[in-house]
Amino acid sequence: MRKNRALCFAAAALLAVLFSAVPLAVLAAPVSAGEAVLDAESGRVLFSRNAHMQLPMASTTKILTAVLILEDCCLDDLVRIPPEAAGVEGSSVYLKAGETLSVRDLLYGLLLRSGNDCAVALALHHSGSVEKFAARMNERAVQIGAEHSCFVNPHGLPADGHYTTALDLARITAYALHDPVFCSIVSAEEWKTQENEEGEARLFKNKNKMLWEYEGACGVKTGYTKQAGRCLVTAARKEGMLLVCCVLNSPSMYERSAELLDAAYEKYERVCLFDANGYTASVPAGGKRSCRCGCEKSFYYPLTEREKKEVRTEVRLEPRLPLPVRRGDAAGDLRIYLSNQLLFSEKIVSIEDIERSFFDILREIGKSR
Repeated sequence: MRKNRALCFAAAALLAVLFSAVPLAVLAAPVSAGEAVLDAESGRVLFSRNAHMQLPMASTTKILTAVLILEDCCLDDLVRIPPEAAGVEGSSVYLKAGETLSVRDLLYGLLLRSGNDCAVALALHHSGSVEKFAARMNERAVQIGAEHSCFVNPHGLPADGHYTTALDLARITAYALHDPVFCSIVSAEEWKTQENEEGEARLFKNKNKMLWEYEGACGVKTGYTKQAGRCLVTAARKEGMLLVCCVLNSPSMYERSAELLDAAYEKYERVCLFDANGYTASVPAGGKRSCRCGCEKSFYYPLTEREKKEVRTEVRLEPRLPLPVRRGDAAGDLRIYLSNQLLFSEKIVSIEDIERSFFDILREIGKSR
């Protein structure tokens, strides 16, 4: 199930590449900065600059770490902190060897306080070693559609061969945002852990200032090392459109992210190109009867004002359905194009059962003579 979800997301990401970013307003950015803005639902790239440049990403690495833990571990599992996780350099929640925390508490420490010690503890709990966990990170990244990244640790401390691209990281984040638990964690202002054996509890406060400074922001993760510079991945929802903005090596990461998000929301609108709930078709199905048919999925896509005029929809229905008809039987297909590029296709299927009647049987016998 998880593999299918990852493969479906990867396919959506590949489709989105066909519609590369329409340039937004010309905004100043460091030459070595990587930037991307992505529509989380459709995977469409709304803006990119140096988006394929391979760069270190510091603690934004932890987004993928959280994805693996959420998919493969139980949140209520208890983790006894190993010595390897105590005293990890850089940002920390100051875990002590031998104490016990839940996976849930460690995830909050990972994403709100950027605890490198939490990252190591979770990696060891998941895979038994940092190396094995990193291998799993790379496998999952490729499945998601992030094919130009390489992970060698779960926290993002500087290491040879540890890098991503702004677009890869945006895709990883869009994938993560499909998990409601991930969304709940990265949007939390603070989290209080369960008391440990000594009766102590930790209070984790979110470091991500975008939650307070940008309207509609709902996460995700900050990062900084001298090698990577300032890195930020932001998720924001406005006017029904959930966008992911990723900036790597951006000295003014908060201001820059706000600029890019504002420009994207100004240029694009989330448009319903197909409403499955409002669509029915009638297809002949033996004698004078007809079969009611419909589609399962609606389709929304971000479009500019100009592009709205370039959308066209094609519907192909079978001339007649053979009896008996069962719910879900194929009755045709629907396709939506932007200019000449296919955006969306969906099967049109029967939404009712139709049995063969006595007269249908007699009619078939008469035709066979």
